Amino acid sequence: MTIRRAIIATLLVVPFATAGVAAEFEVTPIVVDETKAVFGQVESRDPVPARARIGGTVREIRVDEGSEVAEGDVIAVIVDEKIALQRQAAEATIQALTSQLRNAETELARSEQLLDRGTATQTRVDQARTQVEVLTNQLAAAEAERAVIAVQSTEGEVAAPAAGRVLRVPVTQGSVVLPGEEIALIAGGGMFLRLALPERHAAEIVEGATVLVGDRRDPLAPSAVETADAGKLVKVYPQIEDGRVLADVEIDGLGGYFVGERTRVWIPVGRRSVLAVPPEAIVTRHGIDYVRLADDDRQIPVILGPSFETEGKPRVEVLTGLMAGDRVQLQ
Repeated sequence: MTIRRAIIATLLVVPFATAGVAAEFEVTPIVVDETKAVFGQVESRDPVPARARIGGTVREIRVDEGSEVAEGDVIAVIVDEKIALQRQAAEATIQALTSQLRNAETELARSEQLLDRGTATQTRVDQARTQVEVLTNQLAAAEAERAVIAVQSTEGEVAAPAAGRVLRVPVTQGSVVLPGEEIALIAGGGMFLRLALPERHAAEIVEGATVLVGDRRDPLAPSAVETADAGKLVKVYPQIEDGRVLADVEIDGLGGYFVGERTRVWIPVGRRSVLAVPPEAIVTRHGIDYVRLADDDRQIPVILGPSFETEGKPRVEVLTGLMAGDRVQLQ
């Protein structure tokens, strides 16, 4: 019976046995960031509407919701049938004034010749010269009006005011639009995350702080914070609305998100003191976590918190089971 008890005792000790002298770690308080999990909403930095410059009928729409456009791309064509008629009227006016100007110039030349021969008066010459000047100015005005009509005909092409993604197209082909009416809304200037935090955290969040953005595919997974990407808090708005303070976060890779999509974000809202040990100090048996004290070689069950890094070294927070000053063995 004694031999059997000795064998059982040996089996219980083997999982915690160490070869040689085990390394030790002294548990000391560590100040870490206190984070809060919130949802951030994807927003466009510069939502710019592409508007019609002339009124008319939408003949062609070249984009749809979700299309990527570059600045200056033609996204729609608007046609006003009256512009073609105005161009024809301007051309006819120019032709008529050109003919009248030729006749006036001929009459002026004839009057000057008669004046040299003494058979015409200076008054007649002055009247002919005035008529030439009047028709010249009228012709210039008609040509300017024709140029304006030509520019209006080109304004039927609606160009994208900025590069980005088309969010909405509120018109369809064949729609009648007025000058200044929105043809498409373009999300330009890149994407960012807009956070709304309780006002009690307003004095604790600072611009430039590092935040963690969870995976959009499974933002509620327990391990989401461990696989989260790092972003930067770039702006904290000075006005509190409905008990919320707004803040903006920049992070790479938001181009594939939907505008308005929500994803989980961990943002630092303060600092607290914790006790933590290296992962090598933890031994798990039958679902229970233990650490071994270096002073008396006792096995202490502990409850663990989240993992983090401090000074580039991994640590695991210990919620209960250890006190400051304890020395634990590393496996």
